[in-house]
Amino acid sequence: MSTSSGKIENGSVEVHRSDSTMNYKPLKPFQVKSSLVRECFAEFLGTMVLIMFGDGAVAQVVLGEGTKGDYINITLCWGLGVFFGIHISGGVSGAHLNPAVTTTLACFGRMKWNKVPYYIISQLLGAFAAAFVVWGVYYPMFDVIDPEKTSTGAVFATYPYSDDIPVFTCFLTEVVGSALLMGCIFAIGDPLNKPASPYSQPTAVALVVVAIGMAFGMNSGFAINPARDFGPRLFTYCAGWGSRVFTFRDSYFWVPIFGPLLGGPIGAGIYVGLIEHHHRPIVFPKSVADTVYWRFFNQLKTTRVCEEEYPKQ
Repeated sequence: MSTSSGKIENGSVEVHRSDSTMNYKPLKPFQVKSSLVRECFAEFLGTMVLIMFGDGAVAQVVLGEGTKGDYINITLCWGLGVFFGIHISGGVSGAHLNPAVTTTLACFGRMKWNKVPYYIISQLLGAFAAAFVVWGVYYPMFDVIDPEKTSTGAVFATYPYSDDIPVFTCFLTEVVGSALLMGCIFAIGDPLNKPASPYSQPTAVALVVVAIGMAFGMNSGFAINPARDFGPRLFTYCAGWGSRVFTFRDSYFWVPIFGPLLGGPIGAGIYVGLIEHHHRPIVFPKSVADTVYWRFFNQLKTTRVCEEEYPKQ
């Protein structure tokens, strides 16, 4: 990404320099040269780690029948999954780990649209692989607790809390939760507001996810991430839970897909429209722009450095 453009190319949350400005040569056998492939690898692994922590916590609580944790464990583990997922992939791909994040960044010109399908496919594959690992680890208990595979599908995907909660209410919950997520992400990375530092940003985003789970998790299970839900849901279909995982409650599966995809741009748009758009433009000296700290933020905000006024010495 060119620092003169001030726009994110891959939504990076870490200092990232485009290969177009670097003479990159593989130094190791089988080292991948393509930046897009490396970003896809990062999204795959980061999402896989996120889902392993989250679904693993749900599996332990459900299969332990309340003796090995409760809802607090689940929300905290989802937050920790986000934290470690960002550290794993943030410096390579930007650690989207979520199709709603990817599409929202593209909607606001902070990522190229031609990368979006590759990121989303990588995220879905990572989530599917994570569900497979969790299932393999807990397979004996799944076989004991639910041999007919009729009651444990919620370990992997999200469903309404009860039949008393309408599907539309769950959809609204996903929209609101995802709007909060993206609005907070934009705020956390806004250098002209009160941004998190490069080192505390993973913690800040993780805490946002924990807060959403604790405040808005009951109705729909706070998917707020289409990959987090659809990848494991597809795995349960393949692993014997059957077509009911898609047909339950009038084909509920669309809610955790389209709710976040709609809510993300809404939340980001509200933040940009009410806060970011009204920042006064600032021109920084080149000496400031050369610092690592500012290069990090310059990827997240369209702030241009006037090199004509501050030429290189």
